[in-house]
Amino acid sequence: MTERREGFWDRALSQLSGAWQDIADATLVRVAGGVRSNLPDDDRDRLRSRVAECIEARGGEALARARAAHLGHTYLDLNTEGRRRFLAMLAADFDIDVEEVALEARAFLEASDSEARRALAVSLRDATEPPRMSLFTQFNGLPDGLKFLVDMRADALAGRREEPLLVRVADDLRRLLSAWFDVGFLELQSLSWDSPASLLEKLIAYEAVHQITSWDDLKNRLATDRRLFAFFHPNMPDEPLIFVEVALVESMADSVQRLLDADAPLIAAREADAAIFYSISNTQAGLAGVSLGDFLIKRVVDELSRELSGLKTFATLSPLTGFTRWLDHYLGQDGQLSLAPAGLSQEDAFAALDVALKSGESDVLKPWRQQLVALAARYLVDEKRGDRPIDPVARFHLSNGARIERLNWMGDRSPKGMTESAGLMVNYLYRLDDIARNHEQFVTAGKIAASSDVRTLAKSVRAVP
Repeated sequence: MTERREGFWDRALSQLSGAWQDIADATLVRVAGGVRSNLPDDDRDRLRSRVAECIEARGGEALARARAAHLGHTYLDLNTEGRRRFLAMLAADFDIDVEEVALEARAFLEASDSEARRALAVSLRDATEPPRMSLFTQFNGLPDGLKFLVDMRADALAGRREEPLLVRVADDLRRLLSAWFDVGFLELQSLSWDSPASLLEKLIAYEAVHQITSWDDLKNRLATDRRLFAFFHPNMPDEPLIFVEVALVESMADSVQRLLDADAPLIAAREADAAIFYSISNTQAGLAGVSLGDFLIKRVVDELSRELSGLKTFATLSPLTGFTRWLDHYLGQDGQLSLAPAGLSQEDAFAALDVALKSGESDVLKPWRQQLVALAARYLVDEKRGDRPIDPVARFHLSNGARIERLNWMGDRSPKGMTESAGLMVNYLYRLDDIARNHEQFVTAGKIAASSDVRTLAKSVRAVP
Protein backbone atom coordinates (compact mmCIF):
# COMPACT_ATOMS: atom_id res chain seq x y z
CA MET A 1 0.00 0.00 0.00
CA THR A 2 2.83 2.42 0.87
CA GLU A 3 4.43 1.81 -2.53
CA ARG A 4 1.14 2.54 -4.30
CA ARG A 5 0.74 5.81 -2.41
CA GLU A 6 4.28 6.91 -3.16
CA GLY A 7 3.85 6.05 -6.83
CA PHE A 8 0.93 8.33 -7.58
CA TRP A 9 2.15 11.01 -5.16
CA ASP A 10 5.49 11.14 -6.99
CA ARG A 11 3.71 11.51 -10.33
CA ALA A 12 1.43 14.23 -8.97
CA LEU A 13 4.27 16.14 -7.35
CA SER A 14 6.32 15.99 -10.53
CA GLN A 15 3.46 17.45 -12.56
CA LEU A 16 2.76 20.16 -9.98
CA SER A 17 6.41 21.09 -9.63
CA GLY A 18 6.74 21.42 -13.40
CA ALA A 19 3.62 23.57 -13.71
CA TRP A 20 4.78 25.95 -11.02
CA GLN A 21 8.25 26.23 -12.52
CA ASP A 22 6.64 27.22 -15.83
CA ILE A 23 4.88 30.09 -14.02
CA ALA A 24 8.16 31.20 -12.49
CA ASP A 25 9.99 30.84 -15.83
CA ALA A 26 7.52 33.19 -17.48
CA THR A 27 8.72 35.98 -15.18
CA LEU A 28 12.33 34.84 -15.05
CA VAL A 29 12.18 34.31 -11.30
CA ARG A 30 15.24 32.43 -10.00
CA VAL A 31 17.32 31.91 -6.90
CA ALA A 32 20.88 32.25 -8.14
CA GLY A 33 22.88 29.04 -7.94
CA GLY A 34 19.94 26.78 -7.14
CA VAL A 35 19.07 25.26 -3.79
CA ARG A 36 20.41 22.02 -2.36
CA SER A 37 17.85 19.47 -1.23
CA ASN A 38 18.69 19.66 2.48
CA LEU A 39 18.56 23.49 2.47
CA PRO A 40 21.85 24.37 4.22
CA ASP A 41 22.15 27.72 5.96
CA ASP A 42 23.38 29.77 2.99
CA ASP A 43 20.61 28.49 0.73
CA ARG A 44 18.04 29.11 3.45
CA ASP A 45 19.25 32.70 3.86
CA ARG A 46 18.78 33.37 0.16
CA LEU A 47 15.32 31.84 0.22
CA ARG A 48 14.42 33.95 3.25
CA SER A 49 14.89 37.12 1.21
CA ARG A 50 12.72 35.64 -1.58
CA VAL A 51 9.97 34.88 0.93
CA ALA A 52 10.13 38.46 2.20
CA GLU A 53 9.88 39.85 -1.33
CA CYS A 54 6.90 37.62 -2.06
CA ILE A 55 5.07 38.59 1.14
CA GLU A 56 5.67 42.29 0.51
CA ALA A 57 4.56 41.91 -3.14
CA ARG A 58 7.52 43.92 -4.38
CA GLY A 59 7.11 44.63 -8.07
CA GLY A 60 3.37 43.94 -8.08
CA GLU A 61 1.03 40.98 -7.66
CA ALA A 62 2.03 39.21 -10.89
CA LEU A 63 5.66 39.11 -9.84
CA ALA A 64 4.68 38.03 -6.32
CA ARG A 65 2.68 35.15 -7.81
CA ALA A 66 5.67 34.06 -9.89
CA ARG A 67 7.90 34.22 -6.81
CA ALA A 68 5.39 32.13 -4.88
CA ALA A 69 5.39 29.58 -7.71
CA HIS A 70 9.16 29.38 -7.62
CA LEU A 71 9.20 29.01 -3.83
CA GLY A 72 6.63 26.24 -4.09
CA HIS A 73 8.61 24.51 -6.83
CA THR A 74 11.73 24.81 -4.67
CA TYR A 75 9.92 23.38 -1.64
CA LEU A 76 8.73 20.35 -3.61
CA ASP A 77 12.33 19.61 -4.64
CA LEU A 78 13.59 19.60 -1.03
CA ASN A 79 14.06 16.40 0.94
CA THR A 80 12.51 15.84 4.39
CA GLU A 81 15.27 17.70 6.20
CA GLY A 82 15.14 20.60 3.76
CA ARG A 83 11.38 20.96 4.05
CA ARG A 84 11.63 20.94 7.83
CA ARG A 85 14.25 23.68 7.71
CA PHE A 86 12.12 25.72 5.28
CA LEU A 87 9.07 25.46 7.54
CA ALA A 88 11.13 26.30 10.63
CA MET A 89 12.35 29.40 8.82
CA LEU A 90 8.74 30.44 8.13
CA ALA A 91 7.84 29.78 11.77
CA ALA A 92 10.74 31.73 13.29
CA ASP A 93 11.34 34.57 10.85
CA PHE A 94 7.84 35.35 9.60
CA ASP A 95 5.95 35.16 12.89
CA ILE A 96 3.99 37.85 14.71
CA ASP A 97 5.89 40.70 16.32
CA VAL A 98 5.06 40.18 20.00
CA GLU A 99 6.09 43.71 20.98
CA GLU A 100 3.88 45.23 18.28
CA VAL A 101 0.95 43.12 19.46
CA ALA A 102 1.53 44.33 23.03
CA LEU A 103 1.58 47.97 21.89
CA GLU A 104 -1.59 47.57 19.85
CA ALA A 105 -3.33 45.81 22.73
CA ARG A 106 -2.33 48.54 25.17
CA ALA A 107 -3.56 51.23 22.79
CA PHE A 108 -6.86 49.39 22.36
CA LEU A 109 -7.41 49.10 26.11
CA GLU A 110 -6.53 52.76 26.70
CA ALA A 111 -8.73 54.14 23.91
CA SER A 112 -11.33 56.56 25.25
CA ASP A 113 -14.23 56.04 22.83
CA SER A 114 -15.85 53.21 20.89
CA GLU A 115 -14.89 54.50 17.43
CA ALA A 116 -11.21 54.66 18.36
CA ARG A 117 -11.42 51.15 19.83
CA ARG A 118 -13.04 49.85 16.67
CA ALA A 119 -10.18 51.22 14.54
CA LEU A 120 -7.57 49.93 16.97
CA ALA A 121 -9.24 46.51 17.01
CA VAL A 122 -8.55 46.25 13.27
CA SER A 123 -4.90 47.15 13.84
CA LEU A 124 -4.66 44.64 16.67
CA ARG A 125 -6.16 41.91 14.50
CA ASP A 126 -3.66 42.66 11.73
CA ALA A 127 -0.78 42.58 14.22
CA THR A 128 -1.79 39.09 15.42
CA GLU A 129 -1.66 37.61 11.90
CA PRO A 130 1.84 36.37 11.07
CA PRO A 131 3.31 37.53 7.74
CA ARG A 132 3.67 33.93 6.53
CA MET A 133 -0.13 33.82 6.14
CA SER A 134 0.27 36.06 3.08
CA LEU A 135 2.60 33.49 1.53
CA PHE A 136 0.08 30.71 2.17
CA THR A 137 -2.58 32.80 0.44
CA GLN A 138 -0.23 33.25 -2.53
CA PHE A 139 0.28 29.48 -2.71
CA ASN A 140 -3.48 28.91 -2.63
CA GLY A 141 -3.88 31.07 -5.74
CA LEU A 142 -1.63 28.78 -7.80
CA PRO A 143 -2.82 25.71 -9.76
CA ASP A 144 -3.44 22.89 -7.23
CA GLY A 145 -2.28 25.27 -4.52
CA LEU A 146 -4.86 24.03 -2.04
CA LYS A 147 -3.54 20.47 -2.25
CA PHE A 148 -0.02 21.85 -1.86
CA LEU A 149 -1.00 23.57 1.40
CA VAL A 150 -2.70 20.42 2.71
CA ASP A 151 0.49 18.48 2.08
CA MET A 152 2.63 21.26 3.56
CA ARG A 153 0.61 21.01 6.78
CA ALA A 154 1.14 17.24 6.74
CA ASP A 155 4.89 17.91 6.57
CA ALA A 156 4.64 20.34 9.50
CA LEU A 157 2.68 17.85 11.60
CA ALA A 158 5.14 15.06 10.79
CA GLY A 159 8.15 17.17 11.80
CA ARG A 160 6.83 18.89 14.91
CA ARG A 161 8.48 16.50 17.38
CA GLU A 162 11.94 17.06 15.93
CA GLU A 163 11.27 20.79 15.44
CA PRO A 164 8.60 22.16 17.84
CA LEU A 165 8.49 25.47 15.93
CA LEU A 166 6.56 23.70 13.17
CA VAL A 167 3.48 23.65 15.41
CA ARG A 168 3.10 27.36 14.58
CA VAL A 169 2.90 26.63 10.86
CA ALA A 170 0.57 23.66 11.38
CA ASP A 171 -1.79 25.77 13.52
CA ASP A 172 -1.86 28.63 11.01
CA LEU A 173 -2.65 26.25 8.18
CA ARG A 174 -5.34 24.49 10.22
CA ARG A 175 -7.17 27.80 10.66
CA LEU A 176 -7.01 28.51 6.94
CA LEU A 177 -7.97 24.99 5.89
CA SER A 178 -10.86 24.82 8.38
CA ALA A 179 -12.41 27.81 6.62
CA TRP A 180 -11.62 26.60 3.10
CA PHE A 181 -12.91 23.07 3.81
CA ASP A 182 -16.15 24.14 5.41
CA VAL A 183 -18.78 21.47 4.74
CA GLY A 184 -20.71 23.96 2.62
CA PHE A 185 -17.92 23.80 0.03
CA LEU A 186 -17.71 20.00 -0.08
CA GLU A 187 -19.38 17.73 -2.62
CA LEU A 188 -20.63 14.24 -1.75
CA GLN A 189 -20.11 11.72 -4.54
CA SER A 190 -21.06 8.07 -4.82
CA LEU A 191 -18.18 6.16 -6.43
CA SER A 192 -18.47 2.95 -8.42
CA TRP A 193 -16.44 0.51 -10.50
CA ASP A 194 -17.09 2.87 -13.44
CA SER A 195 -15.31 5.77 -11.73
CA PRO A 196 -11.97 6.85 -13.27
CA ALA A 197 -9.17 4.34 -12.76
CA SER A 198 -6.91 7.05 -11.33
CA LEU A 199 -9.48 7.70 -8.61
CA LEU A 200 -9.96 4.00 -7.87
CA GLU A 201 -6.18 3.67 -7.53
CA LYS A 202 -6.28 6.31 -4.82
CA LEU A 203 -9.01 4.46 -2.94
CA ILE A 204 -6.77 1.40 -2.83
CA ALA A 205 -3.85 3.44 -1.54
CA TYR A 206 -5.82 5.52 0.97
CA GLU A 207 -7.85 2.71 2.59
CA ALA A 208 -6.74 2.90 6.23
CA VAL A 209 -8.99 0.44 8.09
CA HIS A 210 -9.24 -2.78 6.07
CA GLN A 211 -6.54 -2.93 3.41
CA ILE A 212 -7.72 -3.38 -0.17
CA THR A 213 -5.50 -6.21 -1.35
CA SER A 214 -6.22 -6.20 -5.10
CA TRP A 215 -8.37 -4.78 -7.87
CA ASP A 216 -10.70 -7.78 -7.44
CA ASP A 217 -11.04 -6.90 -3.76
CA LEU A 218 -11.96 -3.33 -4.70
CA LYS A 219 -14.46 -4.55 -7.29
CA ASN A 220 -16.12 -6.67 -4.61
CA ARG A 221 -16.42 -3.58 -2.39
CA LEU A 222 -18.15 -1.75 -5.23
CA ALA A 223 -20.66 -4.51 -6.03
CA THR A 224 -24.40 -3.87 -6.26
CA ASP A 225 -24.94 -4.56 -2.55
CA ARG A 226 -22.20 -2.13 -1.60
CA ARG A 227 -21.85 1.65 -1.64
CA LEU A 228 -18.84 3.96 -1.39
CA PHE A 229 -19.28 7.68 -0.73
CA ALA A 230 -16.59 10.37 -0.63
CA PHE A 231 -16.29 14.08 0.03
CA PHE A 232 -14.50 16.22 -2.57
CA HIS A 233 -13.49 19.89 -2.62
CA PRO A 234 -14.07 21.80 -5.90
CA ASN A 235 -10.40 22.86 -5.94
CA MET A 236 -9.25 19.24 -5.43
CA PRO A 237 -11.65 17.37 -7.74
CA ASP A 238 -9.36 14.36 -8.16
CA GLU A 239 -8.61 13.90 -4.47
CA PRO A 240 -11.14 12.21 -2.16
CA LEU A 241 -10.85 13.89 1.25
CA ILE A 242 -12.58 11.17 3.24
CA PHE A 243 -14.59 8.15 2.16
CA VAL A 244 -16.88 5.60 3.76
CA GLU A 245 -17.56 2.04 2.61
CA VAL A 246 -21.05 0.66 3.19
CA ALA A 247 -22.41 -2.89 3.06
CA LEU A 248 -26.13 -3.44 2.46
CA VAL A 249 -27.14 -6.54 4.44
CA GLU A 250 -30.11 -8.24 6.06
CA SER A 251 -29.14 -7.71 9.71
CA MET A 252 -26.53 -5.97 11.84
CA ALA A 253 -23.13 -7.38 10.86
CA ASP A 254 -20.79 -8.99 13.39
CA SER A 255 -17.78 -10.04 11.25
CA VAL A 256 -15.80 -7.96 8.79
CA GLN A 257 -14.39 -11.10 7.18
CA ARG A 258 -17.90 -12.19 6.25
CA LEU A 259 -18.70 -8.72 4.97
CA LEU A 260 -15.64 -8.74 2.72
CA ASP A 261 -15.97 -12.35 1.55
CA ALA A 262 -15.81 -12.19 -2.24
CA ASP A 263 -17.59 -15.56 -2.49
CA ALA A 264 -20.58 -14.50 -0.41
CA PRO A 265 -23.81 -14.31 -2.44
CA LEU A 266 -25.00 -10.88 -3.50
CA ILE A 267 -28.29 -9.65 -2.13
CA ALA A 268 -30.62 -7.25 -3.88
CA ALA A 269 -30.05 -3.79 -2.45
CA ARG A 270 -33.78 -3.24 -1.99
CA GLU A 271 -34.03 -6.39 0.12
CA ALA A 272 -31.47 -5.11 2.62
CA ASP A 273 -32.72 -3.75 5.91
CA ALA A 274 -29.34 -2.66 7.32
CA ALA A 275 -26.59 -0.35 6.09
CA ILE A 276 -23.27 -1.15 7.75
CA PHE A 277 -20.47 1.45 7.68
CA TYR A 278 -17.44 -0.80 7.91
CA SER A 279 -14.59 1.50 6.88
CA ILE A 280 -14.06 5.25 7.11
CA SER A 281 -10.75 6.57 5.80
CA ASN A 282 -9.34 10.10 6.00
CA THR A 283 -7.03 10.51 3.03
CA GLN A 284 -5.23 13.79 3.71
CA ALA A 285 -2.87 13.87 6.69
CA GLY A 286 -2.75 17.64 6.40
CA LEU A 287 -6.46 17.87 7.26
CA ALA A 288 -6.04 16.27 10.69
CA GLY A 289 -8.17 18.26 13.12
CA VAL A 290 -10.38 19.65 10.34
CA SER A 291 -13.85 18.18 10.87
CA LEU A 292 -15.12 16.23 7.86
CA GLY A 293 -16.27 12.79 8.97
CA ASP A 294 -19.21 13.82 11.13
CA PHE A 295 -20.87 15.55 8.21
CA LEU A 296 -20.07 12.62 5.91
CA ILE A 297 -21.92 10.06 8.05
CA LYS A 298 -25.03 12.22 8.33
CA ARG A 299 -25.08 12.97 4.60
CA VAL A 300 -24.67 9.31 3.70
CA VAL A 301 -27.48 8.27 6.04
CA ASP A 302 -29.71 10.83 4.33
CA GLU A 303 -28.68 9.65 0.85
CA LEU A 304 -29.27 5.97 1.63
CA SER A 305 -32.60 6.68 3.32
CA ARG A 306 -33.84 8.39 0.18
CA GLU A 307 -32.50 5.70 -2.15
CA LEU A 308 -33.58 2.62 -0.17
CA SER A 309 -36.72 3.04 1.91
CA GLY A 310 -36.40 -0.50 3.30
CA LEU A 311 -33.32 0.33 5.36
CA LYS A 312 -34.20 0.31 9.05
CA THR A 313 -30.78 0.00 10.66
CA PHE A 314 -27.76 2.24 10.18
CA ALA A 315 -24.75 1.02 12.10
CA THR A 316 -21.01 0.62 11.95
CA LEU A 317 -18.77 -2.38 12.32
CA SER A 318 -15.80 -0.70 13.94
CA PRO A 319 -12.44 -1.63 15.47
CA LEU A 320 -11.38 -0.82 19.04
CA THR A 321 -8.11 0.64 17.86
CA GLY A 322 -6.55 1.29 21.26
CA PHE A 323 -7.98 -1.66 23.18
CA THR A 324 -4.95 -3.95 23.45
CA ARG A 325 -2.69 -0.96 24.13
CA TRP A 326 -4.98 -0.03 27.03
CA LEU A 327 -5.01 -3.65 28.18
CA ASP A 328 -1.20 -3.69 28.32
CA HIS A 329 -1.37 -0.75 30.69
CA TYR A 330 -4.31 -2.23 32.61
CA LEU A 331 -2.61 -5.57 33.15
CA GLY A 332 0.30 -3.72 34.69
CA GLN A 333 -1.84 -2.07 37.36
CA ASP A 334 -1.42 -4.93 39.85
CA GLY A 335 -5.01 -6.02 39.64
CA GLN A 336 -6.97 -2.87 40.37
CA LEU A 337 -10.03 -4.50 38.81
CA SER A 338 -11.22 -8.05 39.28
CA LEU A 339 -11.52 -10.31 36.27
CA ALA A 340 -10.11 -13.62 37.50
CA PRO A 341 -12.15 -16.63 36.37
CA ALA A 342 -13.01 -19.31 38.90
CA GLY A 343 -10.00 -21.22 40.15
CA LEU A 344 -7.40 -18.58 39.27
CA SER A 345 -5.92 -15.92 41.49
CA GLN A 346 -5.96 -12.33 40.24
CA GLU A 347 -2.20 -12.45 39.65
CA ASP A 348 -2.32 -15.73 37.73
CA ALA A 349 -5.29 -14.53 35.69
CA PHE A 350 -3.46 -11.40 34.58
CA ALA A 351 -0.36 -13.36 33.64
CA ALA A 352 -2.34 -15.94 31.67
CA LEU A 353 -4.37 -13.32 29.81
CA ASP A 354 -1.20 -11.41 28.95
CA VAL A 355 0.25 -14.58 27.38
CA ALA A 356 -2.97 -15.21 25.45
CA LEU A 357 -3.05 -11.65 24.08
CA LYS A 358 0.53 -11.84 22.90
CA SER A 359 -0.22 -15.07 21.03
CA GLY A 360 -2.69 -13.29 18.77
CA GLU A 361 -4.48 -16.61 18.21
CA SER A 362 -8.27 -16.82 18.45
CA ASP A 363 -8.17 -20.37 19.90
CA VAL A 364 -5.82 -19.27 22.66
CA LEU A 365 -7.99 -16.25 23.44
CA LYS A 366 -11.28 -18.20 23.41
CA PRO A 367 -11.18 -19.17 27.13
CA TRP A 368 -10.93 -15.45 27.89
CA ARG A 369 -13.93 -14.42 25.81
CA GLN A 370 -16.11 -13.40 28.76
CA GLN A 371 -13.34 -11.35 30.36
CA LEU A 372 -12.23 -9.66 27.13
CA VAL A 373 -15.75 -8.67 26.08
CA ALA A 374 -16.42 -7.24 29.54
CA LEU A 375 -13.12 -5.36 29.53
CA ALA A 376 -13.88 -4.00 26.06
CA ALA A 377 -17.21 -2.67 27.33
CA ARG A 378 -15.46 -1.00 30.25
CA TYR A 379 -12.83 0.42 27.89
CA LEU A 380 -15.49 2.03 25.70
CA VAL A 381 -17.86 3.25 28.42
CA ASP A 382 -15.68 4.15 31.40
CA GLU A 383 -12.09 4.76 30.30
CA LYS A 384 -11.73 8.44 29.47
CA ARG A 385 -9.33 11.28 28.88
CA GLY A 386 -11.04 14.19 30.55
CA ASP A 387 -14.73 13.64 29.85
CA ARG A 388 -14.21 11.89 26.51
CA PRO A 389 -13.54 8.20 25.73
CA ILE A 390 -9.90 7.34 25.18
CA ASP A 391 -10.78 5.33 22.08
CA PRO A 392 -10.59 7.63 19.02
CA VAL A 393 -13.19 5.71 17.01
CA ALA A 394 -15.62 5.87 19.94
CA ARG A 395 -15.08 9.64 20.25
CA PHE A 396 -15.80 10.04 16.54
CA HIS A 397 -19.06 8.09 16.42
CA LEU A 398 -20.41 9.21 19.79
CA SER A 399 -19.82 12.85 18.85
CA ASN A 400 -21.83 12.16 15.68
CA GLY A 401 -24.82 10.97 17.71
CA ALA A 402 -24.38 7.19 17.58
CA ARG A 403 -24.65 4.85 20.55
CA ILE A 404 -22.52 1.87 21.50
CA GLU A 405 -24.83 -1.00 20.61
CA ARG A 406 -23.02 -4.35 20.64
CA LEU A 407 -19.62 -6.00 20.98
CA ASN A 408 -18.71 -8.79 18.56
CA TRP A 409 -16.32 -11.57 19.53
CA MET A 410 -13.78 -12.30 16.79
CA GLY A 411 -15.35 -9.70 14.55
CA ASP A 412 -11.96 -9.13 12.89
CA ARG A 413 -9.56 -12.09 12.73
CA SER A 414 -6.99 -10.28 10.58
CA PRO A 415 -3.50 -9.75 12.04
CA LYS A 416 -4.29 -6.06 12.48
CA GLY A 417 -7.61 -6.81 14.18
CA MET A 418 -6.00 -9.28 16.56
CA THR A 419 -3.11 -6.95 17.36
CA GLU A 420 -5.15 -3.79 17.95
CA SER A 421 -8.51 -5.08 19.17
CA ALA A 422 -7.95 -8.69 20.33
CA GLY A 423 -10.27 -9.63 17.45
CA LEU A 424 -13.20 -7.65 18.87
CA MET A 425 -15.36 -5.22 16.91
CA VAL A 426 -18.16 -2.92 18.00
CA ASN A 427 -21.40 -1.79 16.39
CA TYR A 428 -22.20 1.91 16.78
CA LEU A 429 -25.90 2.37 16.04
CA TYR A 430 -27.21 5.50 14.31
CA ARG A 431 -30.87 5.60 15.32
CA LEU A 432 -32.30 8.48 13.30
CA ASP A 433 -34.65 9.74 16.02
CA ASP A 434 -31.85 9.79 18.61
CA ILE A 435 -28.87 11.21 16.70
CA ALA A 436 -29.45 14.87 17.60
CA ARG A 437 -30.08 14.15 21.29
CA ASN A 438 -27.11 11.79 21.63
CA HIS A 439 -24.83 14.32 19.93
CA GLU A 440 -25.98 17.17 22.17
CA GLN A 441 -25.60 15.18 25.39
CA PHE A 442 -22.16 13.90 24.43
CA VAL A 443 -20.82 17.29 23.32
CA THR A 444 -22.24 19.32 26.22
CA ALA A 445 -22.03 16.83 29.11
CA GLY A 446 -19.78 14.00 27.92
CA LYS A 447 -22.67 11.55 28.30
CA ILE A 448 -22.05 8.28 26.45
CA ALA A 449 -25.01 6.62 24.77
CA ALA A 450 -24.78 2.84 25.16
CA SER A 451 -27.17 -0.09 25.09
CA SER A 452 -28.19 -1.76 28.36
CA ASP A 453 -26.25 -4.90 27.37
CA VAL A 454 -23.01 -2.96 26.93
CA ARG A 455 -23.50 -1.09 30.21
CA THR A 456 -24.15 -4.36 32.04
CA LEU A 457 -20.94 -5.82 30.62
CA ALA A 458 -18.96 -2.74 31.66
CA LYS A 459 -20.26 -3.00 35.24
CA SER A 460 -19.33 -6.68 35.43
CA VAL A 461 -15.66 -5.67 35.64
CA ARG A 462 -15.88 -4.65 39.25
CA ALA A 463 -13.36 -2.85 41.41
CA VAL A 464 -11.33 -4.92 43.84
CA PRO A 465 -12.30 -4.01 47.46
